Amino acid sequence: AADNPTEPKFALHDAVPNPFNPSTLIAFNVPQTGHVRLLVYNAAGRLVATLVNGEKTAGRHEITWNGRTDSGAQVSSGVYIARLEAGETTTSRRMTLIK
Repeated sequence: AADNPTEPKFALHDAVPNPFNPSTLIAFNVPQTGHVRLLVYNAAGRLVATLVNGEKTAGRHEITWNGRTDSGAQVSSGVYIARLEAGETTTSRRMTLIK
């Protein structure tokens, strides 16, 4: 039920720490089990890392991003966008890598 306060809401939490070096923890909630994608884009809008791409159960999940691309290269200092997609719902948060 939508009015059940114990039901997890769709949410992407601020990365901790932020700014970060060398890694940051990204936590998110999904209200129901289903396919979830957590993507990291650079400030120019290019996809640099896919952190989650698969089924997740309802509730809270945490993933650490080590500041690396999918191919393993270290990204440069700057602003990155974490984008959470679950079903038709998306949200994003900014995070900054400092060196």
